[in-house]
Amino acid sequence: MMRSLPRNGTRIMVNFICTFDFENVLLMTTGLFSDNFCEILFSGIELVLGTRVKSVDVRRKTLLSSTGETISYKFLIIATGARALKLEEFGVEGSDAENVCYLRDLADANRLATVIQSSSNGNAVVIGGGYIGMECAASLVINKINVTMVFPEAHCMARLFTPKIATLYEDYYRTKGVKFIKGTVLTSFEFDSNGKVTAVNLKDGNQLPADLVVVGIGIRPNTSLFEGQLTIEKGGIKVNSKMQSSDSSVYAIGDVATFPVKLFGEMRRLEHVDSARKSARHAVSSIMDPVKTGEFDYLPFFYSRVFAFSWQFYGDPTGEVVHFGDYEDGKSFGAYWVKKGHLVGSFLEGGTKEEYEIISKATKLKPAVTIDLEELEKEGLKFAETVVSQQIVPEVKDTPSSEMVKQSSSVVMMKKPLYVWHAATGVVVAASVAAFAFWYGRRRRRW
Repeated sequence: MMRSLPRNGTRIMVNFICTFDFENVLLMTTGLFSDNFCEILFSGIELVLGTRVKSVDVRRKTLLSSTGETISYKFLIIATGARALKLEEFGVEGSDAENVCYLRDLADANRLATVIQSSSNGNAVVIGGGYIGMECAASLVINKINVTMVFPEAHCMARLFTPKIATLYEDYYRTKGVKFIKGTVLTSFEFDSNGKVTAVNLKDGNQLPADLVVVGIGIRPNTSLFEGQLTIEKGGIKVNSKMQSSDSSVYAIGDVATFPVKLFGEMRRLEHVDSARKSARHAVSSIMDPVKTGEFDYLPFFYSRVFAFSWQFYGDPTGEVVHFGDYEDGKSFGAYWVKKGHLVGSFLEGGTKEEYEIISKATKLKPAVTIDLEELEKEGLKFAETVVSQQIVPEVKDTPSSEMVKQSSSVVMMKKPLYVWHAATGVVVAASVAAFAFWYGRRRRRW
């Protein structure tokens, strides 16, 4: 069967397929939907669950669903995200055991929660020292489970943390009973007669008892449907500053997209919810109003909350590192990364909302560091505060690209409506949308 999307509708297909209020846009996603269902239904969006996309023909602008339906589109947004790397890809069998858990989607989360409930006061082995490993380890401890973390790197969160930062978090985890085994990897499992894992064998010869195993060893973007059809770079679908791929009708967002980070002048693929949310907004804006939508000027941002800790990072963790703050009590401390004489990255633990905003703005400005690094260490947050306070916002001319958002450095100014008829127009549009949603809902029920 062949059909096009309804006019003025977007369809979400959950591999997925979603229908927005602009014409013939197809969103392919592996995202989760929960408390936004009502908003989706009343926005003229058709959500199709339990249906996968088997193939895509970018040249013909069609896709084939697992039900045999062929759907055409005017624009396609790829939000297929990424999949968790499995142990089998490293030659280790056993991922299908009932007490071996990954954490990537809702089914994974439900499975992990069930196994946690049956493992109270038992032993958990966490494979991996990144986001999944650190956050799951904290949750397991809170649920009264003994935790041992295993990873090949010299310290946790090796892609972001410096050894000094990592040491502080690891020391705190140890006070909570977490054990760390570094510089080695999992090689095999021991099983009971029911196929349940009872122990973990490591390359260094250690064997760890296990009632529960959590695996967090990385992800791979879901690009297979588009390989050979779209340009792939750094593991993701290459897009421009409007999130547009090598085919002008196809956009990619989130973990699956490799996009230009203007601040650093290079292509990046980022794995964090903030990037997914903001790239999605930008892609939609680019489709709906391409003339008024500027470049995607994104500042890489990562954060985490574990136990009593809450940290945020902005920018790029490259160059020379300058630590500041009180690393002794571990309540408030941070670091700057300086590359070629400019601030390119900032990390802060235990900051206030205002302090996090300050390091974000300062990093976005990429200021020259004119003081020596010892002085920078002494100044700490004051350096970022000074950078932000001295920033002068220049005049922004009224060009088409600035009518929606006027932006200079990290300061954003929204142009406000000047006339009452704007409000009246809004009411009329809202009423029309509501009427359409009511009619469309009745029509769907008749189907």
